[in-house]
Amino acid sequence: MSDKHLSTQFDAELSGISTRVLEMGGLVEAQVAQAIYALTNFSGETASQVIAQEERVNQMEVEIDRDLSTIIARRQPTARDLRLLIAISKTIGNLERVGDEAARIARTVQRLINTGVSSRMRLPVADVSFEATLATEQLRKTLDAFARLDVKKAVEVLKQDNQIDQEFDGLMRKLITYMMEDPRTISASIDLVFVAKAIERVGDHAKNLAEQIIYIVKGTDVRHIPMESVESVLK
Repeated sequence: MSDKHLSTQFDAELSGISTRVLEMGGLVEAQVAQAIYALTNFSGETASQVIAQEERVNQMEVEIDRDLSTIIARRQPTARDLRLLIAISKTIGNLERVGDEAARIARTVQRLINTGVSSRMRLPVADVSFEATLATEQLRKTLDAFARLDVKKAVEVLKQDNQIDQEFDGLMRKLITYMMEDPRTISASIDLVFVAKAIERVGDHAKNLAEQIIYIVKGTDVRHIPMESVESVLK
């Protein structure tokens, strides 16, 4: 078999896996959006749908990881191709954890509904929804950057990560105020703390994905590096 044929076949395998990663990314992005819809509308049915999707996300991670192992064993890739395969393995791990966070939010919604909390209770659900919007936008940008291997867009995601952290800190202060003013909201407010933390983690996973994109393209590990240093490294 010619080297050209092998190369073409290898490229086709990489393309197929990349497509499935994006499919998995779209699924977990939808999961997060549905989980927040379930929260803002106190929809137990939507929450159940989110939880049901968790099994599919987990299965996709296992299938893609298995195929990655097969490609590495059979093709013995080097340099940029090996970086891509390693980064994809880490990417699907992050995506699976985003799905876990969505399911965690959905289970919290079910618990709130079962304890009799409704949308009429005075809680900063809209603020949680705004934080979720920021996180899902980050995830969407990262998936787009992955599809195009766009380093510039990946760096934008890293730059915007602090915005979610700031929103989370502000939400914590607001929830503390709610609990102090009305002790009846303590239980529900604590549940919202866990929801807000889950959303913050979605943003963290989007950041991790962006770092992997930079690693794929540039071969540079930018984890735990200050933003100014990241930009100087990539110049």
